[in-house]
Amino acid sequence: MPTVSFDTLPDSARVWVFGAASPVTGDAASRVLQTVDAHLAVWRAHGVPLVCARDWRDDRFLAVAVDEQASQASGCSIDALFRQLQSVEAELSVSLVPSGLVYWRRPDGAIVASDRAAFRAAIAAGEAGPDTPVFDTLINTVGEWRTQFERPARDSWHKRWLA
Repeated sequence: MPTVSFDTLPDSARVWVFGAASPVTGDAASRVLQTVDAHLAVWRAHGVPLVCARDWRDDRFLAVAVDEQASQASGCSIDALFRQLQSVEAELSVSLVPSGLVYWRRPDGAIVASDRAAFRAAIAAGEAGPDTPVFDTLINTVGEWRTQFERPARDSWHKRWLA
């Protein structure tokens, strides 16, 4: 079976990160993960099984990764993953593939998903700043998922909005 434990993937493995606009818990989270697991179990590119895995964090973030040293994802295989996620989104009324959202952690630990204007407004109001943990859904590798996915705004691309 090409699906492996996420922990066994090399840091160089390619990753796609999907963030939910609101927490996905309970039966909805189980359904999302079951759907993703079923897809990964048969995920192929040009007929070749992909060595892949997924990780789930904070009831919001799904990382799907492919060890491209072992097997290369194709445009069609990536599109199939996105279609599968969009299908489960519609079924459960959750959003996993929104674009343009900024994810950040409030001092109480709660994660906020907002558009960029709202994040800039939170900075202006002093509700967020250089030390605010932010989540970078634009990362490309498993190594970045492990070490750079959540980090202070001053150390991420979000710093462009800091005064």
